[in-house]
Amino acid sequence: MRALTLLTCGFLLAGCGSSSDNNKYIQDSDSGTTAISSESGQRTLGVNSYLWHATLDTLSFLPLQSEDPFGGVIITDWYSAPTAPTDRVRVTVYILDRRLRADGLKIAVFRQTKGADGWVDAAANPDTASKLTDAILTRARELRLATKSTTN
Repeated sequence: MRALTLLTCGFLLAGCGSSSDNNKYIQDSDSGTTAISSESGQRTLGVNSYLWHATLDTLSFLPLQSEDPFGGVIITDWYSAPTAPTDRVRVTVYILDRRLRADGLKIAVFRQTKGADGWVDAAANPDTASKLTDAILTRARELRLATKSTTN
């Protein structure tokens, strides 16, 4: 799954730079910043790459509708679990900082239930956003430690 995440991010990043084979990805393991370096210059990922990759990993079970690595926004499509086909959720994650910080994430969870007239908005469990935040931060720390251990 991590390879798919890296491939997706690489594809998105590659579309923003030169089509030259001289493009190189540069990651600062301390700040988690990722940049694309090419003959025409360098373009920096707008958010902390550990948070970005951890978010994609954590939400990998949800279909993605939109992701913007430079603006730091990930929006999932609606998802219904096989065990609850009349209930669906959608998640929007905003990565607000280039540093790996707990307040660098804002998560909005939306829920709908299926009634006789179709899908109707319903209240999402307030703990869902907190649990997602904890899972993303835990994964981001794991990624950061794995990167530091391979560079030392």
